[in-house]
Amino acid sequence: IQEMHRRDPEIFEECPQCLRATSSVMDANLLLFKTVIAGDSWGTIAVPVIEAYPATAIIFVGSLLTLVFGVLNLIVAVVVDTFADARDRDILNLAEEMEQDMEADKRFLEGVFNRIDVDKTGQLTLDQLVEGARTDTEFQSRLKVMDIDEMDLVQLFE
Repeated sequence: IQEMHRRDPEIFEECPQCLRATSSVMDANLLLFKTVIAGDSWGTIAVPVIEAYPATAIIFVGSLLTLVFGVLNLIVAVVVDTFADARDRDILNLAEEMEQDMEADKRFLEGVFNRIDVDKTGQLTLDQLVEGARTDTEFQSRLKVMDIDEMDLVQLFE
């Protein structure tokens, strides 16, 4: 600013605020804060300075971009945190659903085992289990989903 004022002493002649704002380093910092951070007088001060000395655009635009990206980063952080909380709640809901599915699977398998328990003793023998896996279509499809074959049934039984 001092260099601009030295080159052209009449640059701020039409703007008494500009003369006061560029009279010291503290006033210049206040001007930069007011222009970039608060957005006050952008058209009054920054635009004419940038038009007269294009190299100053680096300072003004750089400061403005830093501010904009800082605020944007803050907004993104809040959004990400909100979605992280929602995901945590989703995990709890998923755990509850899995518990309910497990109970339904237990009831389903209990019905299948009751069907293949031909002697109605309430206990399955290995032969009944293998025969049920060969003949009961619902049991076959459930075993396929779980990727269990006859050899696996024998190992599980023992």
